[in-house]
Amino acid sequence: MGATAFLYILLSLWVQDAAAILGFTRSDFPQDFVFGSGTSAYQYEGAVAEDGRRPSFWDTFTHAGKMPDQSTGDVTADGYHKYKEDIKLISDTGLEAYRFSISWSRLIPNGRGAVNPKGLQFYNNIIDELVKHGIQIHITLHHLDLPQILEDEYGGWLSPRIIEDFTAYADVCFREFGGRVTYWTTVNEPNIGAVASYGSGQLPPGRCSDPFGITKCTAGNSSTEPYVAVHTYLLAHASVARLYREKYRAMQKGVVGINIYSFWSYPFTDSTADLEATQRCKDFMFGWILEPLVFGDYPEMMKKNVGSRLPSFTKVQSELIKGSSDFIGINHYYSLYVSDRQTEPGIRDYNRDMSIYYRASRTEPPAGQGAPTNVPSDPKGLQLVLGYLKETYGITQLYVHENGVGSANDSLDDTYRVDYLSSYMGSTLDAIRNGVNVRGYFAWALMDLFELLAGYESKYGLYRIDFDDERRPRQARLSARWYSGFLKKNGSSIRVSRVQEDLRLTTVF
Repeated sequence: MGATAFLYILLSLWVQDAAAILGFTRSDFPQDFVFGSGTSAYQYEGAVAEDGRRPSFWDTFTHAGKMPDQSTGDVTADGYHKYKEDIKLISDTGLEAYRFSISWSRLIPNGRGAVNPKGLQFYNNIIDELVKHGIQIHITLHHLDLPQILEDEYGGWLSPRIIEDFTAYADVCFREFGGRVTYWTTVNEPNIGAVASYGSGQLPPGRCSDPFGITKCTAGNSSTEPYVAVHTYLLAHASVARLYREKYRAMQKGVVGINIYSFWSYPFTDSTADLEATQRCKDFMFGWILEPLVFGDYPEMMKKNVGSRLPSFTKVQSELIKGSSDFIGINHYYSLYVSDRQTEPGIRDYNRDMSIYYRASRTEPPAGQGAPTNVPSDPKGLQLVLGYLKETYGITQLYVHENGVGSANDSLDDTYRVDYLSSYMGSTLDAIRNGVNVRGYFAWALMDLFELLAGYESKYGLYRIDFDDERRPRQARLSARWYSGFLKKNGSSIRVSRVQEDLRLTTVF
């Protein structure tokens, strides 16, 4: 008996008790709910100097040695050459949707003007393969990945000039791909992306100012630039959304949304100061993006604390932004405990404006700059976030665009990831049962990738990649087999211990 046939028989037998183990099945989710996974262009494609692609600011940043492991995305998972193999993996796993981003630098190498025929062909090929396999397509236009030429010319997201260029880039994408693509995300994580890119210098273009940078920056202003960047992101998003609605929606029937980084914040104590700090955290984390999109202006707390450093919207801009997002996607990984921090005199950045301390747990000391590492899993926090976004902002369509757990452990036997994913999927279902319209869940990531904060030091993949092998072979981890079983076996999942046994048995048969 072949290994594949043996595995099929085992899976068929194990389905019988799977629902009791998890407490839910695939069929407990709404019929139009999708389960998927994702990647992003710079993290996945490689081929950074092939077929007409010009540098993005990630190429500049990584080649300057800015990553903790001194790594680059020059090859990474080599998705540019292996996308057909990977889309077959997506299909064979039983994933219903795939979320990926387009490299602006590959499609329009000069940032504006001529479209690169090879770049256009590449993305058409990916989309055609996904359509052929019946995979729902979710595309992000800007996953923290900007043509370096626009950064050099006018400062990228710090200049309102980018709004016209970003809208023209989106126009190309809608025109060329929109007949086959229904789900569009304009910008990935503008809230945290702006702080990491222009406040702490952790992400490209690596701008910051003393004393706020994680690393030494050669240019920037941590006190003002994150707020300017988010202001530009929002105006660019609204411009693209208006373009789609006026020019493409009637024919293509698609939706345009935006994505935000998310964590749930618990008060460290029940003191009034910590309760107020926790709400302040939510205003700065969620409200910064969502209040303009829903109500047309920034939160009052932000306007009070940031003052004149927070840009203001004109009446026309406010009306353009309000109601411009058809859905909200969240990238959610953990929860934190929040306590009050005394406002410090002198110059302030985003974190000092927010005036809070983060902790990984009630027994941990406050973290330093930014959020702590090694945060415990808290699936309940995802349910609370989804409920909060619905109740506070009236969000009617939500997606969990990213959820996953990384590890330096390269093993195929990633039981911890199965536990993590299954618990957060259950939390998503709890939110749905409480009346939140969550439309999809995407595990991060489809495979090991270049991670934007950790390079290759942390592995998030359902599929393992050996980055020391130039062929970049893919191997299914336990989590990939588990996810496949959950999706394919009549809506049920499979017992983790028995999948582990299968990993051993299939090496014998």
